[in-house]
Amino acid sequence: MDGVLMHEGVALPGAAEFIAALREKERPFLILTNNSIFTPRDLSARLAAAGLDVPEESLWTSALATARFLSDQVPGGSAYVVGEAGLTTAMYDAGYTLTAARPEFVVLGETRTYSFEAITQAIRLIQNGARFIATNPDVTGPSADGDLPATGAVAAMITAATGRKPYFVGKPNPMMIRSALNRIDAHSETAAMVGDRMDTDVLAGLEAGLQTFLVLTGSTRREDVERYPIRPTEILPSIAEVTAYV
Repeated sequence: MDGVLMHEGVALPGAAEFIAALREKERPFLILTNNSIFTPRDLSARLAAAGLDVPEESLWTSALATARFLSDQVPGGSAYVVGEAGLTTAMYDAGYTLTAARPEFVVLGETRTYSFEAITQAIRLIQNGARFIATNPDVTGPSADGDLPATGAVAAMITAATGRKPYFVGKPNPMMIRSALNRIDAHSETAAMVGDRMDTDVLAGLEAGLQTFLVLTGSTRREDVERYPIRPTEILPSIAEVTAYV
């Protein structure tokens, strides 16, 4: 989403035309984000404010992927959740009980203000046997004033305190891509991943067996690509050029 369709709340050139082309040709699609703070309704409203008409059902977040993963692993389980509405709503909708009383899982997501008390509770629950899950490995997130610590950074702190590493569900884990494919009843052989990051988007798409398109409107610059041992299917200036492939 960010870096491909939007930048700091503003739609990038060609984004609206790309979404229109997908609809015109009846291509099923999902817009993915590792951000677990917002619900699909929130994200749909943010996109609409930027002039992009995307319904809730076309959005797939690391929170939704995490809730789906846990529901498949332990249906109707229990979890202690550190996160905001995007994650707690997804967990409730998946049939999970959110509790601090002997939960089966500790689930860590992003928040705008991490609570020391909540992190302490998470550490103690993991020490007492709860399994550790995190929505995504991103160590920083953007803000108007610069980077903020994100899920991966807080997960590292909990790991240091407990000796337990989390299972990360979001990108670059291909699990998130496969759950998205299942959501729209698509097959990897006829699907493509469009992203602005080599280390998450392209890597996840590649490991899930998709074609991958790297656009240069976000985190990765053309010269950065040479630092990676993998290559995207195509490198394009922006989402505007991807429209020709729809």
